[in-house]
Amino acid sequence: MNLNLNKPICFFDIEATGLNVIRDRIVQIAIIKCFPGDRPNEELSQLINPSMPISDDALAVHGITPKMLANQPTFQQVAEEIFEFIGDSDLAGYNSNRFDVPMLMEEFARVGMDFNMENRRTVDVQRIFYKMEPRTLKAALKFYQGKELENAHDALADVKATLEVLEGQLTKYEGVPLVKGDGEVELDPVRPDVQQLHDFTNDDKMIDATKRLKYNHEGVVVFNFGKYAGQPAAEVLTRDKQYYQWILNKEFSTQVKTLVKQLVKEYDGHRKA
Repeated sequence: MNLNLNKPICFFDIEATGLNVIRDRIVQIAIIKCFPGDRPNEELSQLINPSMPISDDALAVHGITPKMLANQPTFQQVAEEIFEFIGDSDLAGYNSNRFDVPMLMEEFARVGMDFNMENRRTVDVQRIFYKMEPRTLKAALKFYQGKELENAHDALADVKATLEVLEGQLTKYEGVPLVKGDGEVELDPVRPDVQQLHDFTNDDKMIDATKRLKYNHEGVVVFNFGKYAGQPAAEVLTRDKQYYQWILNKEFSTQVKTLVKQLVKEYDGHRKA
């Protein structure tokens, strides 16, 4: 792939028991790790016993049955192998920023492993596609490579298709500007640079993967949901301890809970200084 790398990047896909990134569990994960230079790619593909029912909707999509998973390891049993395989790599996938990344973070958190995202760049290939040519993964492969997607929703087939789609995007959009809704023109937004693709496929105002916290126009962290939407999070959480405890005890992502604790700690530190 014609992608300039200064560190490894892992293209990955997850199939799960459902679409709730906090409650649901992984049933299959596939990863293709790409390296700088001429080192060949490495692959990891693993079925995982989720120890919980698979929703009918999810089963209809990926076709992975409880019987297929009965003798497979739990996530806890393979977590260390997956963690070490990914290492400090950047991450990429298709709709990965909204689904695969937060779900993987939750799975690691459940087994006591800190999958830190601070120094990782993420490239969501779907975001490139939706911004430049809004369609689906199957249509994307047909559009960019002229191929039909076989074995759709098998994790390894999907991640291989994602790699091919990105390769086609890098070729098709070389030197092509993006004209935004307000008339602003972004020159050459899709180019073989992971940092640029990260910036292009991420909303820099959103702080966490589940979009519960964001920066306002002044750069202050505010809530992006609920009764305090738009209000400074640190100030609200310090003032309303009941709301703070509610977030810590309800179904919010591990990332949100960690950020909330950090905001309160920093806010208290500034007040005492």
